[in-house]
Amino acid sequence: MHDGKHVILYVDDDEDYRHAVRQMLEAEGFEMVEAPDGEEGLRALREHKPDLVLLDLMMEEVDAGVNLLRQIRAAGDTTPVYLLSSVGDTLAMTTSAAELGFNGVLQKPIEAGRLISVLRSKLQR
Repeated sequence: MHDGKHVILYVDDDEDYRHAVRQMLEAEGFEMVEAPDGEEGLRALREHKPDLVLLDLMMEEVDAGVNLLRQIRAAGDTTPVYLLSSVGDTLAMTTSAAELGFNGVLQKPIEAGRLISVLRSKLQR
Protein backbone atom coordinates (compact mmCIF):
# COMPACT_ATOMS: atom_id res chain seq x y z
CA MET A 1 0.00 0.00 0.00
CA HIS A 2 1.26 3.46 -0.87
CA ASP A 3 -0.31 6.67 0.45
CA GLY A 4 -3.35 4.66 1.55
CA LYS A 5 -3.86 3.15 -1.91
CA HIS A 6 -3.44 -0.48 -2.88
CA VAL A 7 -0.70 -0.85 -5.47
CA ILE A 8 -1.38 -3.13 -8.43
CA LEU A 9 1.41 -4.21 -10.78
CA TYR A 10 0.13 -4.96 -14.28
CA VAL A 11 2.51 -6.75 -16.66
CA ASP A 12 1.32 -6.82 -20.28
CA ASP A 13 3.00 -6.08 -23.59
CA ASP A 14 -0.17 -4.42 -24.95
CA GLU A 15 0.22 -0.71 -24.22
CA ASP A 16 -3.41 0.06 -25.05
CA TYR A 17 -4.65 -2.56 -22.59
CA ARG A 18 -2.29 -1.29 -19.88
CA HIS A 19 -3.73 2.18 -20.43
CA ALA A 20 -7.32 0.90 -20.21
CA VAL A 21 -6.64 -1.04 -17.01
CA ARG A 22 -4.88 1.99 -15.52
CA GLN A 23 -8.00 4.08 -16.12
CA MET A 24 -10.19 1.42 -14.46
CA LEU A 25 -7.93 1.10 -11.43
CA GLU A 26 -7.16 4.76 -10.85
CA ALA A 27 -10.85 5.70 -11.17
CA GLU A 28 -11.48 3.40 -8.18
CA GLY A 29 -8.61 4.68 -6.03
CA PHE A 30 -5.94 2.09 -6.82
CA GLU A 31 -2.38 2.93 -7.79
CA MET A 32 -1.06 1.06 -10.82
CA VAL A 33 2.53 0.26 -11.70
CA GLU A 34 3.03 -1.18 -15.17
CA ALA A 35 5.59 -3.19 -17.05
CA PRO A 36 5.68 -4.25 -20.73
CA ASP A 37 7.51 -7.56 -20.23
CA GLY A 38 8.69 -10.10 -17.69
CA GLU A 39 12.07 -8.53 -17.04
CA GLU A 40 10.58 -5.11 -16.31
CA GLY A 41 7.84 -6.83 -14.32
CA LEU A 42 10.38 -8.43 -11.98
CA ARG A 43 12.15 -5.12 -11.55
CA ALA A 44 8.86 -3.32 -10.78
CA LEU A 45 7.86 -6.06 -8.32
CA ARG A 46 11.08 -5.63 -6.35
CA GLU A 47 10.99 -1.84 -6.47
CA HIS A 48 7.31 -1.15 -5.76
CA LYS A 49 6.29 -4.19 -3.68
CA PRO A 50 2.70 -4.23 -5.01
CA ASP A 51 -0.24 -5.66 -3.11
CA LEU A 52 -1.31 -7.73 -6.12
CA VAL A 53 -0.01 -8.53 -9.62
CA LEU A 54 -2.07 -8.81 -12.81
CA LEU A 55 -0.17 -10.73 -15.44
CA ASP A 56 -0.76 -11.41 -19.12
CA LEU A 57 0.07 -14.90 -20.32
CA MET A 58 1.36 -14.22 -23.83
CA MET A 59 3.89 -11.43 -24.05
CA GLU A 60 7.35 -11.72 -25.60
CA GLU A 61 6.86 -15.50 -25.60
CA VAL A 62 3.71 -17.61 -25.55
CA ASP A 63 4.15 -18.63 -21.91
CA ALA A 64 6.00 -15.56 -20.69
CA GLY A 65 3.42 -14.99 -17.94
CA VAL A 66 3.90 -18.47 -16.49
CA ASN A 67 7.67 -18.07 -16.67
CA LEU A 68 7.49 -14.75 -14.82
CA LEU A 69 5.23 -16.27 -12.18
CA ARG A 70 7.74 -19.10 -11.67
CA GLN A 71 10.52 -16.54 -11.16
CA ILE A 72 8.39 -14.63 -8.66
CA ARG A 73 7.65 -17.76 -6.65
CA ALA A 74 11.24 -19.05 -6.90
CA ALA A 75 12.35 -15.81 -5.26
CA GLY A 76 10.04 -16.58 -2.34
CA ASP A 77 7.59 -13.80 -3.16
CA THR A 78 4.03 -14.62 -2.09
CA THR A 79 2.28 -11.59 -3.61
CA PRO A 80 -1.08 -12.68 -5.07
CA VAL A 81 -0.79 -13.04 -8.86
CA TYR A 82 -3.82 -13.13 -11.14
CA LEU A 83 -3.70 -14.06 -14.79
CA LEU A 84 -5.49 -11.48 -16.95
CA SER A 85 -5.48 -12.91 -20.45
CA SER A 86 -7.53 -13.42 -23.59
CA VAL A 87 -7.09 -17.16 -23.00
CA GLY A 88 -8.19 -16.92 -19.37
CA ASP A 89 -11.48 -18.80 -19.71
CA THR A 90 -9.94 -21.52 -21.88
CA LEU A 91 -7.03 -21.94 -19.50
CA ALA A 92 -9.34 -22.08 -16.49
CA MET A 93 -11.33 -24.89 -18.14
CA THR A 94 -8.30 -26.98 -19.08
CA THR A 95 -5.77 -26.29 -16.33
CA SER A 96 -5.91 -25.48 -12.66
CA ALA A 97 -4.70 -21.93 -12.08
CA ALA A 98 -3.47 -23.05 -8.66
CA GLU A 99 -1.32 -25.77 -10.26
CA LEU A 100 0.39 -23.07 -12.31
CA GLY A 101 0.77 -20.92 -9.20
CA PHE A 102 -1.81 -18.24 -10.02
CA ASN A 103 -4.25 -17.09 -7.37
CA GLY A 104 -6.94 -16.74 -10.03
CA VAL A 105 -7.69 -16.25 -13.71
CA LEU A 106 -9.50 -13.32 -15.32
CA GLN A 107 -10.65 -13.13 -18.94
CA LYS A 108 -9.82 -10.26 -21.32
CA PRO A 109 -11.60 -8.12 -22.13
CA ILE A 110 -12.66 -7.53 -18.56
CA GLU A 111 -15.36 -5.17 -17.41
CA ALA A 112 -14.25 -2.56 -14.89
CA GLY A 113 -16.85 -3.64 -12.34
CA ARG A 114 -15.71 -7.26 -12.41
CA LEU A 115 -12.02 -6.35 -12.12
CA ILE A 116 -12.59 -3.95 -9.24
CA SER A 117 -14.84 -6.43 -7.44
CA VAL A 118 -12.22 -9.19 -7.62
CA LEU A 119 -9.42 -6.88 -6.52
CA ARG A 120 -11.36 -5.50 -3.57
CA SER A 121 -12.41 -8.94 -2.36
CA LYS A 122 -8.86 -10.31 -2.60
CA LEU A 123 -7.17 -7.31 -1.02
CA GLN A 124 -9.52 -7.13 1.99
CA ARG A 125 -8.41 -10.55 3.25
